[in-house]
Amino acid sequence: MQLLNTLYVTLPDAWLCLDNDTLRVEVEREARLRVPLHHLNAVVCFGHTGLSAPLMHRLADEGIALVLLDGNGRFKARLEGAVSGNVLLRQAQFQRVGDAAFALDMARACVAGKIKNCRQVLQRGAREAKSEDEAARLTRLTQDLAASLRALPQATTLDELRGLEGEAARQYFSGMTLLLCPDQREAFAMDGRTRRPPRDRFNALLSFLYAMWMNDCRSALEAAGLDPQAGFLHALRPGRAALALDLMEEFRPWADRLALTLVNRGQVKASNFDLREGGGVALQAEARKTVVVAFQERKKDEVQHPILAQSIPLGLAPLVQARLLARALREDDAPYMPYIAR
Repeated sequence: MQLLNTLYVTLPDAWLCLDNDTLRVEVEREARLRVPLHHLNAVVCFGHTGLSAPLMHRLADEGIALVLLDGNGRFKARLEGAVSGNVLLRQAQFQRVGDAAFALDMARACVAGKIKNCRQVLQRGAREAKSEDEAARLTRLTQDLAASLRALPQATTLDELRGLEGEAARQYFSGMTLLLCPDQREAFAMDGRTRRPPRDRFNALLSFLYAMWMNDCRSALEAAGLDPQAGFLHALRPGRAALALDLMEEFRPWADRLALTLVNRGQVKASNFDLREGGGVALQAEARKTVVVAFQERKKDEVQHPILAQSIPLGLAPLVQARLLARALREDDAPYMPYIAR
C-alpha cells in the first residue's frame, strides 16, 4: 500500500496540459510545475482551473482521477476512466444497503467513531486550557458527548441516530472557540457549523480541509473496489458520495485539529479570508496553498492503528478503513470498527 499521491492545484486561473508523459501547470503561459504522470493517483483542482482535452483523455487512460472543486472546496465533478473493482463485493454492498438492521449498525459505527474522536479533541483542549473555568466548560462538553455515545445503542432508526449525531455535533462545535488562542478568538469565532457558504473564517477553513479528506476517503473506497455512492448513515441521493461521507465522519476531527493548529500557530491569519456579499467567507488562494502543504505533511504523521496493532502514516488510514469496511460487507462476523485516535 502506498500513500496516495494527489496534486492539488490552488493557483487562480491555472492551465493544466499534457507535456509528453508529464502534467504541466501554467499561469499566464509560464510553466510553474511539471509532474510525471506515473507519480499521480489524483489531480484536485480548486476554483477556475483550465484543462486541455488531451490531458483529460490521458488521465482517464492512466486511471488518474480528476476532481473539480469550487473555491470553497465544494465538490463539482469527478472524471474517471472505466470503472474497476470487484463486482461481487459491490453486489454484497448493495445487498447490505437494503438490509435495515445492517445499515443501522454500520451507521451507528460511523457516528460512534466521529463522537469518540471529537471527544478526544475536547479532552486535549481541557488538559491544555489556561483557566480552570475553560477547562471545566470543556470537560462538561466531553461528558455530554459521552452521554451521546451511551445513547447510540438505543437508537432504533436512522433518523434517531442522525438526531443524536446532530446534537453531539452542536455540543462539540459550541466549545471549538475555547480551543483557540485568546488573541485569535474574536477573528475566528464560530457560531456552530455553517456551510454552502461558510459564514465565518473558521468554518471556511474547515470546509476546505473537509473537502480534501472527502476526496481521500472517496479514492480509498474506490481503491478497495467499493461504490462510494451507496452508503448507510447519509441518505442516498443522486450525485452524493454517501459512503465516502460515512467513512469521512471518523476523520473530521483530524481536520478540526489541523485547523486549530494552523490558526493557533499563526500560519493562517484573519487577513487570509475574503468576506463576500451575502455573508459568505472564502479562503484566499495563497492561504489555500499553506493549508494544502500542511495537510499533506500531516498525512505523513505516524499513528497507531488499533486493529492492525502497528503504526501507519495517517494518510493511509482511509485506505485501511476502506478495506475493513469491505470485509464487514462480505463477512457476517466482522463488524466494522472505525478508526479511533490514540
